[in-house]
Amino acid sequence: MDKLLLLGDESIAQGAIDAGISGVFAYPGTPSTEITEYIQASNAAKERHIASAWSSNEKTAMETAIGMSYAGKRALVCMKHVGLNVAADAFINAAITGAHGGLVVVSADDPSMHSSQNEQDSRFYGKFAQIPVLEPSNQQEAYDMTIYAFELSENLGTPVLLRPTTRLAHSRSGVVCQPPRQENEMSLPSDLKQFVLLPAIARKQYNRLLDKQTAFEEEAEKSGFNQYFDGKDKSLGIIACGLAYNYLQENYQSSQIPYPVLKICQYPVSKQLIAQLYEQVDSVLMLEEGYPILEELVRGLLDNGKPIRGRMDGSIPRAGELNPNIVGKALGMETSEGYEIPSILQGRPPLLCDGCSHWDSFEALNEAMADYSKGRVLADIGCYTLSALPPLESINSCVDMGASITMAIGAAEAGLIPAVAAIGDSTFTHSGMTGLLDAVNRNVPITVLLLDNSTTGMTGGQDSAGFGRLDNIVKGLGVAEDHIRIIKPLSSLHKQNLQVFKEELAYEGVSVVIARRECVQTLARRMKLKHSLKREKSTSNEQ
Repeated sequence: MDKLLLLGDESIAQGAIDAGISGVFAYPGTPSTEITEYIQASNAAKERHIASAWSSNEKTAMETAIGMSYAGKRALVCMKHVGLNVAADAFINAAITGAHGGLVVVSADDPSMHSSQNEQDSRFYGKFAQIPVLEPSNQQEAYDMTIYAFELSENLGTPVLLRPTTRLAHSRSGVVCQPPRQENEMSLPSDLKQFVLLPAIARKQYNRLLDKQTAFEEEAEKSGFNQYFDGKDKSLGIIACGLAYNYLQENYQSSQIPYPVLKICQYPVSKQLIAQLYEQVDSVLMLEEGYPILEELVRGLLDNGKPIRGRMDGSIPRAGELNPNIVGKALGMETSEGYEIPSILQGRPPLLCDGCSHWDSFEALNEAMADYSKGRVLADIGCYTLSALPPLESINSCVDMGASITMAIGAAEAGLIPAVAAIGDSTFTHSGMTGLLDAVNRNVPITVLLLDNSTTGMTGGQDSAGFGRLDNIVKGLGVAEDHIRIIKPLSSLHKQNLQVFKEELAYEGVSVVIARRECVQTLARRMKLKHSLKREKSTSNEQ
């Protein structure tokens, strides 16, 4: 068996390949992006023709994976935690349809919001959907759990949610791999109405899901991912979930943990397993990366007077990710915080890349907007969100994917005219198109700045779903051709671009200004590859 040095994301990807997947479907979002990228770059995946194109959004990715499961093959679907909100309709209903071929959903959570709008906990979605949830504590478990998740999915006919978090996703460790499994043969469900959620069928399917709950708990007890470790000191019992178990271990690197510990990495957790620890100890410390989900369960089911400490009573900070120091403090241990940052050092907020086309787009927009009061530019999620910061300070909102256009509609209908929506090309095809259709149907006086840098720039330069087709998409949604304006954001064209903005801001209807110039990062990579291929060809000719 091979041993590889892998990121947590790469461990999941390699596990999926070795589990015999036929497709991975995803929309890029940190900290999940590297899973799909690893599979796309894998020679083994290429040889087996594993489907791995980026989807337009998380909902389409989830539905495509359900379709592959319906056809009897194993499918992996990947997203970040806020992407699960987008996929929620299909995700929740997939629990009712069940799975035919193995169906594993990876939702990578981002505690402390390193690159996200919130730090929601995907385990809530798993509990809400009433399906098994797996939470790895290290890279080896991430690999092993992925393989196990597909087996569990097929054995119990259910989707399975796998929940890594940022630190696990983006840290490396040695991983021992298993021999790869062959892909499933295509087959259809024995009940061809299994995936037809008409109410009469859905009610039966829902009862079947409820009947599976006991099997889910039994599986969590026997899989080995939930473990009880006895300790001599019964004054405290510790329940450590997922990555939190690693932080606990780091506080006892040179000694054995003196307290009984229950390591939880698979849900739903049986009440008997928690009671086994609770009944032996005087108090309980809950360590969870994310929301106090299990802590709420323990307090609700087993609280008979023994102190239960965790995020709910302030023993662990309510917000943000865990670390060894936070865990050490909760245990009453001395911790080292390092040196304070001297006040003489100036903070360095993130900036758009030098040469980024967004600089020129927003400088022209800023000048055009100088004729109006401030607070009129509603924006979206992408690199261009950094234009909220100095020196540009152009935008006034960033709520969720696609919200720029719909918020601009609402603001305009409230009387804020003109209102501007700023949205990127990938975000537009993700969830902005429907908003633009609403604007056309209402004929609301908004100007949409569609920032087309020909890639999904914020997450590393993945393909943009609308590449080469944005003009036709906008036209097809009903925007008048005279008010679909294409500009090239360059400082040398500033006056021309400024004039375009002024004209469209004055227009009393829906207008779209497409600012088109390739991302400087993808351009640099493309030119580097071009020169590299040219050198290889030249060397080959010389030989």
